[in-house]
Amino acid sequence: MTKKIFCKKFNKELDALSSPPMPGPKGAELMKTVSDKAWKEWRSHQTTLINEKHLDMSSADDRKWLIDEMDKFFNNEDYEQASGFKALT
Repeated sequence: MTKKIFCKKFNKELDALSSPPMPGPKGAELMKTVSDKAWKEWRSHQTTLINEKHLDMSSADDRKWLIDEMDKFFNNEDYEQASGFKALT
């Protein structure tokens, strides 16, 4: 049986992540507060942002910016949208 957590992104109980998505305290926090569904949506959005904004993941400033956007995404705050992105309907 899949473990459930209360997902702060969707405000309901959903399947938990099976392992921390990143090392350290941030990964542990995400395990407790973010569902597998929310993480998959973030990964897709993150890829779009990295490509659209031409982020360099070897740059500490770009990584910090992306983590800040991730926090906004999961907390349902206004987060950066890729300007050239059009969702399929």
